[in-house]
Amino acid sequence: MARKTATMDPGPGAPVAGVPGLDRLPVGPSLLVGRRAELAALRAAAVRPSEGRSPVLVLAGRPGSGRTTLAVRFAVTVAADYPDGILFARLSAPDGGRVPPARAARRLLEQLGADGAGVPLPGAVEDGRDEPACVALREALAGRKVLMLLDDVRDAGQVWPLVADEPGCLVLATTAGPLTGIEDIDPVILGGLDRQAAGELLGDLVGGTRISCDPVGGADLAEACASRPAALRLMAGWLRGNPKLAVTDAARELAEAVREADGKPAGGPGRKGSAAGPAAGPSTVPGAAGAAAAVVDGAGAAGAAGAVGKGTTGKGTTGKAPAGKGRPGMAAAAEARTGRGAQAGKAGGPAAAGEPAPAGPVRNEAPGPAGPATDPAAWVKPAPEPAEPVPVPDNDPLIGAFTLLYRTLPANQARMLRALTLAPAQSADLRTASALVGCPAPEAAATLAALAERELLGEEPPAADGTPRYRVPGRLHARLVRLREVEDRPAEVELARARLLERLVRLTDSARTLLDPADGPGPEPLPGPLRLRSAAEARAWLLGERDVLLGAVADAIGQGDLDGSAGRLVTALLRALPLTGAAAPADLYQLHELVLTVAERHGKPRRASAALLNLGDLQAGAGRWEQAVAHYRAALEHARSADDEALCARALEGAAGCHRALGDAVRAADWYGRALGLRQSMGDQAAEARLLARVAEAHTAQRRFEEAEREYRASLGVLRRLGDERGQQAVGSALAELRERLDAGW
Repeated sequence: MARKTATMDPGPGAPVAGVPGLDRLPVGPSLLVGRRAELAALRAAAVRPSEGRSPVLVLAGRPGSGRTTLAVRFAVTVAADYPDGILFARLSAPDGGRVPPARAARRLLEQLGADGAGVPLPGAVEDGRDEPACVALREALAGRKVLMLLDDVRDAGQVWPLVADEPGCLVLATTAGPLTGIEDIDPVILGGLDRQAAGELLGDLVGGTRISCDPVGGADLAEACASRPAALRLMAGWLRGNPKLAVTDAARELAEAVREADGKPAGGPGRKGSAAGPAAGPSTVPGAAGAAAAVVDGAGAAGAAGAVGKGTTGKGTTGKAPAGKGRPGMAAAAEARTGRGAQAGKAGGPAAAGEPAPAGPVRNEAPGPAGPATDPAAWVKPAPEPAEPVPVPDNDPLIGAFTLLYRTLPANQARMLRALTLAPAQSADLRTASALVGCPAPEAAATLAALAERELLGEEPPAADGTPRYRVPGRLHARLVRLREVEDRPAEVELARARLLERLVRLTDSARTLLDPADGPGPEPLPGPLRLRSAAEARAWLLGERDVLLGAVADAIGQGDLDGSAGRLVTALLRALPLTGAAAPADLYQLHELVLTVAERHGKPRRASAALLNLGDLQAGAGRWEQAVAHYRAALEHARSADDEALCARALEGAAGCHRALGDAVRAADWYGRALGLRQSMGDQAAEARLLARVAEAHTAQRRFEEAEREYRASLGVLRRLGDERGQQAVGSALAELRERLDAGW
């Protein structure tokens, strides 16, 4: 059936081609109607003068209100005003987990073009304005005109560390819940579409004359969906799958599905007719229907979406809703609680279901003494603990629409949709999806496309080789996880996860082979549709899918039941990522931390020591000497328990180098001397010569010149026995320089 593809007129300021970063924005639906007032409000807020920092715009709305779609459309329309590029980051995981601002800052730095060495390593705590990655991002934004789109923000503590002291940049944050703590922001609050826009959206999506011939039924359906775009799109997909069903009946079926999901008896008030349940379409799957109806969420009431600012309706009245109190989020985020102080004043919320949002922005000001405009303390207030994710309650029409549509899915599509909740970041293409469900790649590609056509998957920017990519919407993630727990046996789920890890191992190994053919034989070739065909394609795949690969390893090791497969993937990534020439030390750091976790879990001190040595090397390479010393000391303890002299010597030498860099020549000489004794007992003459020279340098720093000269001469003797002419020249030059200084009375 033909579907219209008209989009909302972007209005003035359409972007010029070539603005960097437009291709990294979510694709979103091609059809967008209404929201002209909200778009105009964002444009007006964007040009409001801001002193001392980048302007911050907030676009707030409940899940399914279309806030991300509108934010992307706004970014596209104003992209020409920000010639240095568009940055994009999601600050919530699909399961509602809070993404620390430092992690987002590292990815944003890479989008700005920073090489791997320019992206700081993770700190002990990844929150706060002083975290190295956040500082580096703000410094990189100085003097640039960049639009930064932060999607699905949980709390102000995620935003303010990323806001630069650069008025030429613009920050646009989308959020579902309260976002207080940054002064002088003007939230634009999304409610439902107006009646005309909702009817237009339904008519364009359903196609034909079904809506135009039954305008009352279309209006009833829009009202039942609270005029929210996501619910309207799901119901349009359901109607397309039920071409013989009258539009008037769709609203009744939706109301019944909402009552069932909310645990209320069927046929309650407002129910037209006496049917016991929704009418099944021609492809109804009874099992899926029963499971969808059986899953009941204990989330809060519909008003739990939270409040942002104070919204004024077109009539001048004010709608208010209390802001929810935050609780600690993920453990990593709770280690350091940054963000907002006590919420002040009155907080408003998104417009009630079915009511249009206010057309203009509304001010959200935090109390407290004002400071200089250039002082961050003047516009950033302390925050409470990170907010909990805003749930989608059971009595939400979005859940009812999803339930109806899910019931009509063929078995293979329903299974794929549930399995995609296992995909890292809930982002998948035919390579990962076919592994999760164990089907051929062409079948997986067709199933993904069918789910996207039914509005159950969102489209992502394609992979580097053009492979379509999709994402499970966060608003549906929790419901799909519950369905998976009901319908899929634990053994099936574990097998799907194992298949995914092994597929990623094979893909990573094949990419390594293409990048470095001399590094041994590659794995058995993958089937044609899954295969990487060139070194350029392999490099692009490794870098483009890096978050998926790292997420897969972290998920597997976090659950602890697939350490073997996860370990193979870590090894493959450590061998392949450096071959791209763009491997960020932060990514390698994360991989070595995962190796350490597995080694300590299984009581393997030798492997744990090696992981700690690698972590220490990365810290030392970043100039973080104190942290490096701590890793080297821990590596030494593990190496001693494993009775591995080589690892002990390596840890001692690493710690000595850190003390030397810190200017502590006494400790440096001591640790170098201990490493020297071990290397001598092992008969490693090359290391012995190197360490003798290091000890001599430490003695020189302490003005112990006689000892330094003795150690230099001993190093020269070892190098002569080895026949190392370059080493002899270097040590001989150091010895000659020492003699010259002594003769000059130094």
